[in-house]
Amino acid sequence: MDKAKPELVKAYLLELQSRIIDALQEVDSQASSRRDEWVRPEGGGGLSQLLEGGVVIEKGGVNFSDVQGENLPKTATAARPHLEGASFRAMGVSLVLHPLNPFVPTTHMNVRFFLANKGEVQTWWFGGGFDLTPYYGFEEDAVLWHRTAKNACEPFGSELYPRFKNWCDEYFFIRHRSEPRGVGGLFFDDFQLEGSFVRTFEFLQSVGDSFLKGYLPILERRRDQPWEDRHRQFQLYRRGRYVEFNLVQDRGTLFGLQSGGRTESILMSLPPLVRWDYDWHPESGSEEAQLYETFLKPRNWADAIKS
Repeated sequence: MDKAKPELVKAYLLELQSRIIDALQEVDSQASSRRDEWVRPEGGGGLSQLLEGGVVIEKGGVNFSDVQGENLPKTATAARPHLEGASFRAMGVSLVLHPLNPFVPTTHMNVRFFLANKGEVQTWWFGGGFDLTPYYGFEEDAVLWHRTAKNACEPFGSELYPRFKNWCDEYFFIRHRSEPRGVGGLFFDDFQLEGSFVRTFEFLQSVGDSFLKGYLPILERRRDQPWEDRHRQFQLYRRGRYVEFNLVQDRGTLFGLQSGGRTESILMSLPPLVRWDYDWHPESGSEEAQLYETFLKPRNWADAIKS
């Protein structure tokens, strides 16, 4: 296994965060912004950047963190039990965007790097991905999203996209609801490409660089689509599923909380407004029902006919 170079990863992640924030502020110059640098007493720190109250972005956060500790939390050692108790360094960029318009999907992206040391043994791995959570589905958006994901993976092996696409479908499945969170995308964790740090880092960069290519065209396409209060109420209802997944299942959220991370930054991914309705079901044949019937089912979107 190659020796890791964490400072190269850190430099890329900070540049990626800055690039994404700049692009989002260009899309929505009316959103208020907040830049919050923080230090973690146990080691490390980060930079949280928040956008909210815009005409396009109701709330969005793009976080960078680089934290260190003496004992890896259980959520990080599930696949590597021999590393329990190892010292660690974990860094990444994580973002969640909650647009105002119900026809614009919520999205999440995360790229991260772990370095663990136990005795004289050093272990590293990468993880990340991105996924799309529409409230009202459009086939052309799902196709664009997945073709962008596939293009990000192709230079590194044709087997990676179907593998990480399926992993995403499995990971972002809300078990207590027995339904997917959205139309998926990519998810990978504990990943090394042929044991090569350079090659795996290049893959991570390909994924990170592809996020804006996939999301901005969808955002621009839907941002001005007219909507009514019923669309807004359904958006708020479906946001409840997002909250449930993040608080109950998401490994990143649980790792952050278990490792003594900064709670405000960890929970910045939650939407500003949400609602829960008891035992609600969409009317048969409605736009809302179409989300469940067509889009909340695993599908090979990248090879669909529409584009």
